[in-house]
Amino acid sequence: MAKLIVLGSSNAIPSLEHENTHMVLVTKSRTVLVDCASNPIVRLQMAGINFQDLSDIILTHFHPDHVGGVPLLLMDMWLLGRRAPLNIYGLHYTLDRVETMMGLYSWSEWPNFFQVNFCRIPADPMTIVMDNDELRIYAAPVKHFVPNIGLRLELKAEQKSIAYSCDTEPCSTIFQLANRVDTLFHESAGNFTGHSSAAQAADVARTAKVGELILIHYPTGQLASSNLLQEAAAKYAGPTRLATDFMVIDL
Repeated sequence: MAKLIVLGSSNAIPSLEHENTHMVLVTKSRTVLVDCASNPIVRLQMAGINFQDLSDIILTHFHPDHVGGVPLLLMDMWLLGRRAPLNIYGLHYTLDRVETMMGLYSWSEWPNFFQVNFCRIPADPMTIVMDNDELRIYAAPVKHFVPNIGLRLELKAEQKSIAYSCDTEPCSTIFQLANRVDTLFHESAGNFTGHSSAAQAADVARTAKVGELILIHYPTGQLASSNLLQEAAAKYAGPTRLATDFMVIDL
């Protein structure tokens, strides 16, 4: 059975219970990591995912809480004997900087390194990132401090769909990505430039007629707010909950 596992649910400042936001989608033939924070090998192991099964990584944007784990993940997989190719998807802006970051570690000199395919996607609405017998993934640019994408994941056989806003202010492309999805993961860092509040996330959920709203990338630890679900409930009458680390969405 396909499933999505939340590996981290916090905004840019993690806490003991909440790592930076990233997640993994597992289907019969693909294991797709969405963003790469923290110590990915450990998070995948804690989620019961074998790193060798990882087939693809989608990087939404080049901020440390979303790409900071890339060098460690690639190095650890290499040291642990990975041989299978790995696809990394993202905007030109994002992948150019990831390649520069890896260059600073002189990774081209690491012997017998497995093949990494950098797959650059255009910053166009509803661009197809991946399309196979099981899965179709769309990306669309969203409104953040740097070029960024939100995602829509469609499971074909299961006829299930998930959207992920990533870090963004309210913008038109979020409504396209979220239109009538079963589950919308929407950030709720706060109502300020480059981000959205829980109430703004709920506005998207209501307008897009989603089945369920899950708030993610929210303040945790000493900055945590107890009012996020209450804020959302004032705008959206559907089921709403907070993402938690290692939450599993069965598809």
